[in-house]
Amino acid sequence: MDVQITPALAIPAAELKWHFSRSSGPGGQHVNTSDSRVELSWVIGASRALSDWQRHRLLEKLGPRLVAGALVVTAAEERSQWRNRQIAQEKLGRIIEKALAPDAPARKATKATRGSHRRRLSAKANRSATKQLRRKPGMD
Repeated sequence: MDVQITPALAIPAAELKWHFSRSSGPGGQHVNTSDSRVELSWVIGASRALSDWQRHRLLEKLGPRLVAGALVVTAAEERSQWRNRQIAQEKLGRIIEKALAPDAPARKATKATRGSHRRRLSAKANRSATKQLRRKPGMD
């Protein structure tokens, strides 16, 4: 089953590698006999579904998360292996979609207005005066 990222981008099922193991999650005695934990891996560098720009962008954005060049996603939330497979595919799709999204515009640093500066200092002075009144009188 292909993982649809955008209308123009889909990861073929042949490029996905599945690994199943016993889950520590819900399931009672059933969990001791079934391999319901799902680990989905996808090698970004070897993918034929990506353009050169997309491959470079994913390697740049997901670099620290990659294990030997592969993006690995695990799912063990549900008792059913089939449902965990779906969750793993959804997680993979969200991660890739987020990494391919354009960067937010850089924040333009601005200076505080004269009025806001004055109000801040006035509020500080008022707090200081209030705390001065709370002190015990001196022995003077």
